[in-house]
Amino acid sequence: MKKTFLTFILASAVSTTTMAQVPVYLDDSKPMEERVEDALARMTVEEKVAMTHAQSKFCSPGVQRLGIPEVWMTDGPHGIRPEVLWDEWDQAGWTNDSCVAYPALTCLAATWNPEMSRLYGKSIGEEARYRKKTVILGPGVNIYRTPLNGRNFEYMGEDPYLASRMVVPYVEGVQQNGVAVCVKHFALNNHEVNRHTTNVIVDDRALYEIYLPAFKAAVQEGKAWSVMAAYNLYKNQHLCHNQYMLNDILKGEWGFDGVVVSDWGGTHDTPQAITNGLDMEFGTWTDGLSGGASKAYDNYYLAHPYLKLIKEGKVGTKELDDKVRRILRLIFRTEMDRNRPYGSMNSEEHYAAARRIAEEGIVLLKNEGNVLPIDLNKVKKLLVVGENAVKMMTVGGGSSSLKVQREISPLDGIKARVAGKAEVQWARGYVGDASGEYNGVVTGQDLRDNRSPQELIDEAVKMASEADCVIFIGGLNKSAGQDCEDSDRKGLNLSYGQDNVIAALAKANKNLVVVNISGNAIAMPWIKEVPAVVQDWYIGSEAGPALAAILMGDANPSGKLPFTFPVRLEDNSAHALGEFVYERSNEVIDVKYNESIFVGYRWADKQKKVKPLFPFGHGLSYTTFVYGKAVADKKEMSADEVLTITVPVTNTGNREGAEVVQLYISDLKSSLPRPVKELKGFAKVKLAPGETKEVTFTIAKDALSYFDDARHEWVAEPGKFEAIVAASATDIRSKVAFELK
Repeated sequence: MKKTFLTFILASAVSTTTMAQVPVYLDDSKPMEERVEDALARMTVEEKVAMTHAQSKFCSPGVQRLGIPEVWMTDGPHGIRPEVLWDEWDQAGWTNDSCVAYPALTCLAATWNPEMSRLYGKSIGEEARYRKKTVILGPGVNIYRTPLNGRNFEYMGEDPYLASRMVVPYVEGVQQNGVAVCVKHFALNNHEVNRHTTNVIVDDRALYEIYLPAFKAAVQEGKAWSVMAAYNLYKNQHLCHNQYMLNDILKGEWGFDGVVVSDWGGTHDTPQAITNGLDMEFGTWTDGLSGGASKAYDNYYLAHPYLKLIKEGKVGTKELDDKVRRILRLIFRTEMDRNRPYGSMNSEEHYAAARRIAEEGIVLLKNEGNVLPIDLNKVKKLLVVGENAVKMMTVGGGSSSLKVQREISPLDGIKARVAGKAEVQWARGYVGDASGEYNGVVTGQDLRDNRSPQELIDEAVKMASEADCVIFIGGLNKSAGQDCEDSDRKGLNLSYGQDNVIAALAKANKNLVVVNISGNAIAMPWIKEVPAVVQDWYIGSEAGPALAAILMGDANPSGKLPFTFPVRLEDNSAHALGEFVYERSNEVIDVKYNESIFVGYRWADKQKKVKPLFPFGHGLSYTTFVYGKAVADKKEMSADEVLTITVPVTNTGNREGAEVVQLYISDLKSSLPRPVKELKGFAKVKLAPGETKEVTFTIAKDALSYFDDARHEWVAEPGKFEAIVAASATDIRSKVAFELK
């Protein structure tokens, strides 16, 4: 009601006054900065301070006297969070706040298709707008440093270039609806345990080359209207009020003119919150998930304590005015934009978008003997095994947990697809997490099973021996210690004895497909015995139909891995060289990123004897692609020129498919250590059987540059380079040498 009332005030002010008399801030024909300054000049100090902090769990105040509306946040980035009570985390009990669940952002990154990212942003932005939200708290672009991070499923993989290219259209797609994104978590939030007490120690090269580029792209290219600061510390300052990260880099070097929002409970100090770049404070004195002091908002660090310092003359209002200018820009771009579209919710177009993104993101990791796609002319008895075949995956995982209008399980999707053509049976196989509740949203599923692990395996093996084909659907889930906010995994192996189930099924039936649902890499000790493996992710409302379409061949898999699957945890650089703390600590602890820039495939490329289980960029198809010789338009280039690389790609199979052509750059001689190669371009090309298309890449100076931390600038060093065209980080198809003069 409150928000509707404020909207009415604004509408009345405009409609009953001639445009000549309308205050500048209400006249959207005036330039943005004029409107901002006019509104700012009309506000009292008390009204300004009130705008810098929350008044409820997800809302901050406007200025009712002036008709400036409130700001309403909602968790994302995979769907619009259900409504909670004003001052509590309990469900509000609405019956019209169910949403479409879109695939997790790991799946989006695995599409390697910016068009899918734009579709994703547009669709989720429409749902947020319909629900009258100002800001979506997402997308997340923290880099995948370790496969144990419980929140990796919310991010876009290990490579800064891939994440940068995928985040920009997401931002643009959301904001075309008059809804702001809040790109998170800025920055260096690369694991969950001790997220409030970890002080990251990382060199500037790694910071600028690995951990910042996706944020920079979202801000400078996507024009993101808000950014969420992270929980952890950097240079011994919490990132929600961090001079170096927020003022020097984000607002200084990058020229960000939007709002910095604290993560919920991430603010710790009034003087630092005033001076070190924070604009809006949310969730203080709660852990971000459970309860806090009731109606404590006036006591927030940027509330009465801030006002008291101003009135005592201990601080001025320069910083306050900057914060409010930014908040006003946000409001004028969203709530006070009279041309905002109305949005839509739970439409068939949104479900179609969710399914399309899911199908493009599913990755075929292995397919020996062409077990896939399943031939329903030969397979008449199909056995599905595993808890993840039936368990709802939209509930749980932390702040991205959703209340969906519908979620079609993998088992139901498979049954619907093969109805009348094959018999489908299901065996439990293992018991993982039988619970189904998060933050008051209850799945209603009863997954309890009191049988012993051996009894469950014996049942599955017996049924597998009688089936034509077996599909094991397991992996991780969104419970604590799996893929979940505020927790990390304890190891790389699957939980709940799943490795034993898979090994037993492999002996019972040679036509075995393993479907791994996760947002992280897993160990696969059974990989040599299993002919087909599919990486399925958390893919939302249309999980079942999307997976069934891939398994039955209705859709040709075209996803590629956005991160490396190591054989062992020790093969990951953060665990080989860096530091990772498992034990919880209430004291600030240093975590050193000793691996520096050598994250993911950059580390794997350096290893002579250790190969990844599946490399970055890997993904198979039901057709085959042949690459021709890559050709450059010149042998040498100057710093102000671009080099063009072209390569023909042919579909040599008998069905239509899409291939992701990847371009890596190798600096053959450098003053500073550099990776063997770095991703600097990619293109997803769809080809009919027998069709050839020419893929073109352009290389400019920035693709050849590294960050010189001694000079604090990007450097493109003259010398010899190689452009490497590849189907994955280890599947090199063609190379072209060139020189930078």
